[in-house]
Amino acid sequence: MRVSGFVLTAGLAMLASTALVPAQAQMTGTATQVAERTVIVGGAPMYPSKNIIQNAVNSKDHTTLVAAVKAAGLVDTLEGLGPFTVFAPTNAAFDKLPPGTVATLLKPENKPMLTAILTYHVVAGRYTEADLMNMVQAGHGKAMLKTVQGEPLTIAMSGGRLWVEGAKAGKAEITVPDVTQSNGVIQVVNAVLLPQ
Repeated sequence: MRVSGFVLTAGLAMLASTALVPAQAQMTGTATQVAERTVIVGGAPMYPSKNIIQNAVNSKDHTTLVAAVKAAGLVDTLEGLGPFTVFAPTNAAFDKLPPGTVATLLKPENKPMLTAILTYHVVAGRYTEADLMNMVQAGHGKAMLKTVQGEPLTIAMSGGRLWVEGAKAGKAEITVPDVTQSNGVIQVVNAVLLPQ
């Protein structure tokens, strides 16, 4: 099938007028693909058509989280359909833990503890920043989200920003909100959250 330049250009113009403005357009073979709107995290674009793991492995700010997810055997889960909301701690967040904590958690004998901590950062469902703000407002300043681990996280607002609090420890600001994934959304946080 042959497509004229005029029809293709008109089609792209129509697409651009009805959707988000694309980050870029690129030629692949004989078809034109319009690139997705991305968010840059850890120096890498996060593509909405890729899943949580496919994107996270490219973020220089999340190498510790990716290593922990692999050690806990959670890659298949986070590549699954979801949807999931992941409160994703940065490397700097893990660095705030007492010295040796990450190395200890990555040991095979500590896999259950590591799994509990990681799944405490995951909530079933797709919660955007707007969703979380609405829940906090409806809850008169706080909202609770049940994690995949089973215990709740507390969401609150302070200074116009969203904060996530762990049951035992950790208070994290959402520093990069709404990183859309094919199977959910990542909310980048600046602290590790701990369940009871």
